[in-house]
Amino acid sequence: MPTSPLIRILRYVVPYGLQVAASVILLAMVGLLDAFRVLLIGPIFDRVLNPTTHAPGITLFTLPSTGLAFNLHDFVPAHFQNDWTVVAFALVVSTLLKGVCDYTGTYLVNYAGFGMITDLRNDLYNAILRRSVAFFHRHTTGTLLSTIINDVEKVQFAMSNVLGEFLQQLFTLLFTAVVVVLLGGKLAWVLVAFIPFVVFSSRKIGGRVRTTTRKGQDKLADIQNILQETISGNRIVKAFGMEAWEIARFREAARKLFRANLRWVRAHAISSPLMDAIGAIAIAFLLLLGRDQIKAGAFTAGTFLTFIIAVFKLYDPVRKFAQFNNSFQQAIGASSEIFRFMESEDDVKQKPSAAALKDFSKNVHFENVGFSYLNGNGEDKTILRDINLDARAGEVIAFVGSSGAGKTTLVNLIPRFFDVDSGRLLIDGHDVRDLTIASLRSQIGIVTQETILFNDTVRNNIAYGQPDVTDDKVVAAAQAALAHDFILRMPQGYDTVIGERGVFLSGGERQRIAIARAILKDAPILILDEATSSLDSESEALVQSALGNLMSGRTVFVIAHRLNTVRRADRIVVLENGTIAEIGTHDGLLQGEGLYKRLYDLQFVDAEAR
Repeated sequence: MPTSPLIRILRYVVPYGLQVAASVILLAMVGLLDAFRVLLIGPIFDRVLNPTTHAPGITLFTLPSTGLAFNLHDFVPAHFQNDWTVVAFALVVSTLLKGVCDYTGTYLVNYAGFGMITDLRNDLYNAILRRSVAFFHRHTTGTLLSTIINDVEKVQFAMSNVLGEFLQQLFTLLFTAVVVVLLGGKLAWVLVAFIPFVVFSSRKIGGRVRTTTRKGQDKLADIQNILQETISGNRIVKAFGMEAWEIARFREAARKLFRANLRWVRAHAISSPLMDAIGAIAIAFLLLLGRDQIKAGAFTAGTFLTFIIAVFKLYDPVRKFAQFNNSFQQAIGASSEIFRFMESEDDVKQKPSAAALKDFSKNVHFENVGFSYLNGNGEDKTILRDINLDARAGEVIAFVGSSGAGKTTLVNLIPRFFDVDSGRLLIDGHDVRDLTIASLRSQIGIVTQETILFNDTVRNNIAYGQPDVTDDKVVAAAQAALAHDFILRMPQGYDTVIGERGVFLSGGERQRIAIARAILKDAPILILDEATSSLDSESEALVQSALGNLMSGRTVFVIAHRLNTVRRADRIVVLENGTIAEIGTHDGLLQGEGLYKRLYDLQFVDAEAR
């Protein structure tokens, strides 16, 4: 049976049990002192404002059936005898104590609330970041960002801001209810008749709030998807003159969010007026019945006034509880998406008995490998089938083929970005599924056409994954990647921040930074995925030289459409429709009349002539 989101949220509070326990005690004191101040209203009207009364002591209340009376003089120093002095001292001291308890209790409950939210956010980010590449194919960036930011924020609001006030109001309700029962006697039981109406309406409204909250969060995720796409792709938007169309698309998404928010408001806003109506009816009944009780001498005017004020005080937490319930339902609705991501089954799993891969030394072997994935219609689409290939240590293997032949998918199987559907992929005789993911990927370096750099310094981008590496090694890697000279020409050299995705660098410079990063990692297996296909001739020449330094002494799998890298390969594997059509050297394949010869004639003859 699946655990409810509320229970899972509360589990995050357990490490902060001490703070929560202390805040409960302190906020209970707040409720008790609040109820105590309500009890002072009777003595104020019956004794302080009516000095003609000369009764011994000031009775706060009497316990039913026992006749035990609680005198206000028992709570103040003995030398205070004047009624005004006694009441004033009790009022001021109780207010000061309430303030201290309120501040400390609220701080502690918020400490626990923000602490558990920090843990939840960290666990969510950890869960998402460790998912396989297929997970990020299935979920858009905007959806993931919305969950990490907006959904967590809903839970944070409920578990920090609302939780503190909820505990305070809860204890105010409990102790004020005791005051109502002690002062009102049988008259207080009239209020019990209204409890079913309060509970039923709160449940109905809360369920509606939870549903509308989830729908609103989904619409907000759609807006974040559009923002992410248009901001990151702003050059394409401008190049195609699509600003008006994108603005219209954003406005349509904003309109849908507006409607979803209105549905939430309709569900949420009804709670307060409804509680007001129920409270007004209850108090009207009490006034009707209380009038006769005063005539019969069962109440003094001051006692009945205290009773009515206590009922009003009681009504305020009840009204707020409906709002608290809405906030908690919002948190539950938002957390459902959080825990869905945290619980989602990953396509690439590490076995409990997985072994660490030692230093690579022999070969990478594809044995009858097949791979497919679900397309947008939920149908299996075969990408690779019956792939048999043995790459020896130190060998350079080039993959060539038309777009969609499966080249990138094939090399992505080596670091286990995906798992094979059939067959096996062996490294030094070990099935990659029997190896720890960390040890496997530590043996592999990757340089891709779409260079991923971070908004950090040049030094930190080169040393990514190795923050403690010495500066000398970073410089040596940059020199091997032919990046050292242009780095020194930058304003702060290696300490220059290069902007988001390396926006302040040219394409060739970005590639050489990425190559320096791979050189510094010094992995024995290297994957080059179309690393030079988008560069101009001058940049390509520099990058090719850097790649030559990087490839030296390594086992290299390269996807390339440019002639130089393909010619350098020990063997060329030609893929067609997910299968290996040909394998051989550049010169050997050109002597045949196969697919490679046709691709060469189409793509490389003109380049050779130039």
